[in-house]
Amino acid sequence: MTEILFYHLTESTLEDALPGLLERSLQRGWRVVVQTGSEDRRDALDQHLWIFRDDSFLAHGTDREAFPAEQPVLLTTGTDNANGARIRFLVDGAEPPDLAVYERAVFLFDGHDAAQLEAARRHWKVMKAQGHEVTYWQQTSDRRWERKA
Repeated sequence: MTEILFYHLTESTLEDALPGLLERSLQRGWRVVVQTGSEDRRDALDQHLWIFRDDSFLAHGTDREAFPAEQPVLLTTGTDNANGARIRFLVDGAEPPDLAVYERAVFLFDGHDAAQLEAARRHWKVMKAQGHEVTYWQQTSDRRWERKA
């Protein structure tokens, strides 16, 4: 079964937390797909990942560009796995596809957004019912992740 992680953002924004998680995924040799809830969010993350830190380069592309299969990190609004990713990040309330083809899936949700909290609770129940290994992580005041369940 796919390992499913729920990351509850309480101290930082998605733009602050996501780049580091993507870097760690790439260091493991995984291709990554990031599914957003809207085209606007996809496009904003696309711009952000080019400039998030002066000393970093995070190669990525979007599903609206040519050759999505060649991207180590693919930003998409769709449910396909065009780049053969082993890990899928779901952000901004994105509805997950069948996650059985991934080693890991990560739901990142804003703890200050009621709609995202409700969606995360719903997804938690569905993933547990499907038999996935599900864990819940919450940010501490120093922006580290602490396992809560």
